[in-house]
This record gives sequence, structure tokens and C-alpha cells, in this order.
Amino acid sequence: MQQALNKPLAGIRVLDLSRILAGPMTGQWLADLGADVIKVERPGKGDESRTYGPPFLRDRDGKPTDTAAFYLACNRGKRSMTIDLGSAEGQDIVRGLAAQSDVLIENFRAGTLARYGLGHEQLRALNPRLVYCSITGFGQDGPYARRPGYDGIFQALGGLMATSGHPEEPMKVGMSIVDVITSLYAVMAIQAALRQRDQATGLGQHVDMALLDCTVATLSHYAMSYLTTGEAPLRRGNGGYGGVPSQAFRCKDRSIFLVAANNAQFGRLCEAIGLPQLPGDPRFDSTSRRIANRAVLVDLLAATLAQMESTDVLARLELADVPASPVNELPEVFADPQVRHRGMLQQVDHPLGGSMYLVANPLRMSCSAVGASRPPPLVGEHTREILKELAGMDDVHIDALMAQGVV
Repeated sequence: MQQALNKPLAGIRVLDLSRILAGPMTGQWLADLGADVIKVERPGKGDESRTYGPPFLRDRDGKPTDTAAFYLACNRGKRSMTIDLGSAEGQDIVRGLAAQSDVLIENFRAGTLARYGLGHEQLRALNPRLVYCSITGFGQDGPYARRPGYDGIFQALGGLMATSGHPEEPMKVGMSIVDVITSLYAVMAIQAALRQRDQATGLGQHVDMALLDCTVATLSHYAMSYLTTGEAPLRRGNGGYGGVPSQAFRCKDRSIFLVAANNAQFGRLCEAIGLPQLPGDPRFDSTSRRIANRAVLVDLLAATLAQMESTDVLARLELADVPASPVNELPEVFADPQVRHRGMLQQVDHPLGGSMYLVANPLRMSCSAVGASRPPPLVGEHTREILKELAGMDDVHIDALMAQGVV
């Protein structure tokens, strides 16, 4: 109990009507910070991301369940209840829950929930303090507002693919990075809205998050390079855009990534790998000259590194205080001693799978506990509990609603 009291968002209730990834991950971050997050799902089916497999969670006997790993990635710490949003009774239940909540998260297409009487203005009339967060592909307004979209669409449309890949071929980030980034922006906005409500206005507000907006904002210094010069930065595969070298190199046995961002690091790099003459070469004796002569320098470094074992190179560069790393596959990531030391694997007990690992929340705060001990919930696992606690219903009433398919 003491740990729960130390969590920054203890006492905040979140009604999470979202599904798939960006919305549920927003709710998960808030749960990690101590909010009571109630996940609302469809009766009998749940969040469609539960079926986004294989792979699926295996039970204690090693048999596959119907719970996808995808779902497990973004729903820890929540309570799940099922409600048919298309029914009048279900809509009444949501309104009752919203009236007692601090935050509502939804990622339906713009205008969908308003048709159910669950839009921002409708729920604001019931609870003026509610922070209502809508997460959509294109936002609540504009020429694309009603369009569907998924992560890859926004990587392509928003310019993220233009920054990745090789000169002749743009390439998307492998994972659904736009959804993850949007969830982080959404949590920032929700917490800001809660603070403004509690410290200034006493009122909630509508937070309008668009995956396209978040993609464009994430372009950061790439965008500024274009806006400053009118020229789009070139794609360089596994090479960085700034100082040289900053990229992956292939050693005899595997690839490594190294960065020498200034003259001092470049000098130590060259000394460590047996090329002490390069820092004095007029083509490479400053950051700007190394950038101008990138191709020549990279070829020289690549030829030398290709003859060396990665462990030897990495040991030399560590002694020389030059940033470098192996290019790890996922098994190596989660076996890494620093990752283990920082507690980036969290163990929970799942009702079907038993003891299992999740990726932990990376926040570390000196006076606040962060992280959820509750595993991702089963479909409707807490429906009865929540209806008794927040709607004041008894078992007879709840049984009747279940028989009708309302919950």
C-alpha cells in the first residue's frame, strides 16, 4: 500500500476506451505512474490487438492462449471491463464512469463517440473536470480527419521514412514507432491538462492528438536542416547525419556501431585501431572536413575494421573512451548486464501464463515509485468489480446486463 501512495498519479482515475497501440500505451504509462486505469473492451471479443498474433502467450502447460504478445506490450497495470458501446445501457454505464473519472482516452475515428452521446462536449456537460484525450491518425479537423491510418502510413506521409534507409530507398522503422511516440506526447499533454485543472482553472479540456502531427514533430533536427537550407538531408543507411564517423561498421565476426563526434574522440579512435596518421591528414583534421570527405574516410575505417574481431575493437575503444557498441539482437539486449542492472525486465504473474517478463517503464524518480505490478488483464476480468465499486450495482443487476450482452 505504501508503494501505491508514493506513485505520482495515485488517486487519478482513467477511463481507457482505446484499442490497438497508441491509446492503450498512453493508458499503460499512466498506470505505471499510479493512475487507476479502467480498460473498456467489447463484450466477448475485447481489444482487437488481443488477436494480433502469433506469437501468443503460452499458459503454464506451454500451450498457446488467445492472448497475443502485441496486447501484452501495452496494457499492464489496468483493470478490464466489457461494455457494448452500441447499446443505450452501455452508453449510460460509460457516462456514469466518465462522471467519476479524471481522464478519458479514446482513439475512435473523429466524430464516432459523439454519435453515441460520448463525445467531449457531451461528457464535459456531465463532468467539467474531465480531461478528454482523443488519439487519431489525422486529428479532429482538417481535410484528412476522417481517413483511417496505421503507423506505416504516418511514417511514410509524415517524413519519417524519408530520414531512414539508403539514398535510393526510403525505409520505415521496423516497429510501430509512431504509435509509441504519440503515446508519450499524449501522456505529456494529459499531465499538463491535469495540472492546469488542479492549479488554475478547475476545468478539464479536450486533448487532440494526431499521429501525423507527432510524426512531423519527431523529425526534429532533420526538419530544421531542411527548413534552414531548403535541402532535405540525405539518407545514409546506418550512418549518422552529424559528425563523422557515426555509423555501423562490419568487423570480422559482426557489426558494431561507433561514434567519434569531435577531434579528440577521432584522434583516440584512430590511435586505438592502428591508424594514427589519419587525424593529421588535411582531409580529416576537423569536423567539417571529415563531413566533407565522409565517403573516403568511411572506406578507410571500414577496410581496417573488417580485419579485426569485434571484441578486440570494442575493448580498445572502451579503453580509449570512444563511444561504441555491438549491434545487438534482442536476446543480447535482454542479456546485457547494464539492461539487467537497470531493471528493464519486469516480472509479473499472469493468470494464464504464470510468471512472465514485461519490458519495464524506464522512468527512475528519487521520491516516487513507478511501474505497475498488475499484469495485462483478461477480457472483462474486472467488470463485476468495477460495476459494484463505481456504479453501485449488485450481482443480480450485473448478471442481467451480462445476459443481455450489455457488459
